[in-house]
Amino acid sequence: MLSLKFIRENIEKVKLSVQHKNVDFDVEALLSQDDERRNLIQEVEQLKSERNIATKAIADKKKNGEDATTAINQMRLVSDKIKALDQELKQIDEDIADKLLFIPNVYHDSVPIGQTEDDNELVRVWGNKVKFDYTPLTHLELSEKYNLFDFKRATKMSGSGFPLYRGVGAKLERALINFMLNYHVEEHGYEELFPPFLTTREATTTTGQLPKFQEDMYHVTGDDLYCISTAEVPVTNMHRDEQLEEANFPYKYTAYSACFRREAGSYGKDTRGLLRLHQFNKVEMVQFVHPDTSYDILETLVNDAEDILQALGLHYRIVTLCTGDLSFSAAKCYDIELWAPGEDKYLEVSSCSNFESFQARRGNIRFRRSDTKKLDFVHTINGSGVATPRLMVALLETYQQEDGSIKIPEVLVPFMGIDSIR
Repeated sequence: MLSLKFIRENIEKVKLSVQHKNVDFDVEALLSQDDERRNLIQEVEQLKSERNIATKAIADKKKNGEDATTAINQMRLVSDKIKALDQELKQIDEDIADKLLFIPNVYHDSVPIGQTEDDNELVRVWGNKVKFDYTPLTHLELSEKYNLFDFKRATKMSGSGFPLYRGVGAKLERALINFMLNYHVEEHGYEELFPPFLTTREATTTTGQLPKFQEDMYHVTGDDLYCISTAEVPVTNMHRDEQLEEANFPYKYTAYSACFRREAGSYGKDTRGLLRLHQFNKVEMVQFVHPDTSYDILETLVNDAEDILQALGLHYRIVTLCTGDLSFSAAKCYDIELWAPGEDKYLEVSSCSNFESFQARRGNIRFRRSDTKKLDFVHTINGSGVATPRLMVALLETYQQEDGSIKIPEVLVPFMGIDSIR
């Protein structure tokens, strides 16, 4: 969330962010309403001053035995007006607070201006596209051959968009999750968490999913809880309404969770197999960091996600998202895209974002600066480390062999107990 003070001091920057993020919001109307609010406050303060003077005058009249009826009646009129204005002011405050939740975060100066993913900027590439002397199979064809997933029976359980992993497919999914958690803890120094998969309205508002993206979320109406779209939601809220210690920065957490996304606006997009799901698994990285170092740490967070893919020997590229492809809450984001030879395209498996103070302000997550002794909001960064469905697609399609088997990457063999699927 942006503060009114920031918006007033950076009007053009906020307007450009609204425009370039393709958000429908009238910044000028909000500021006009804030002007009305300020005028009301001044009027109320003036009336309260008049009431204080009148109260003293009434007391003096009574002390001197004079008739204070007229003065009392006038004071009552002033009090009634103050009460009415206070009610009006309360309504305006609530309306402004609600509108602030619909203003996107401003983008960082380094973010490229653009409308679609075609305008994203390539940062770097690791590895090379695997070459085959034959036409590679897709993950669905490989699944059919080895009975890895069962989408037909999953549909009977939950409808379309929900996977059912079977046999060695289920074991491979579990192996990927355990490998990634272990790697982030042992090699990168994250603390592992296992958070709830349902969060409150307040928690989901903190991270920016609510209220703007409510239609894309699964809502448990009886308890007013939301199925999480990512472990980012509960983990970020771990420190909501807390004051963190500057000396302990960065706070680093990793967590596995199931993720649930209705994605109401995604119908018609590629939904084959594991490419787009309503429920999927993901290992998340979340850090609470000092504002002065957040962009340096964002780069290390990207490296942490890369390490996973390099250990698995998978070819990928990294792009900087343009303004039109940038999320509502992010100031800057890198996407990591794996090459899937059977699909013949790159698939996004990780988004690494710096939210600056946007989430921390919503969640009231602060620290005290040692130099100024003033309270300030922390910066939050997070990234997928990584999401499993498209990772599974790329892994199966990359490691298929000419004899029809699928090689297991060396780092997964201890978790699988086998070196190939055949």
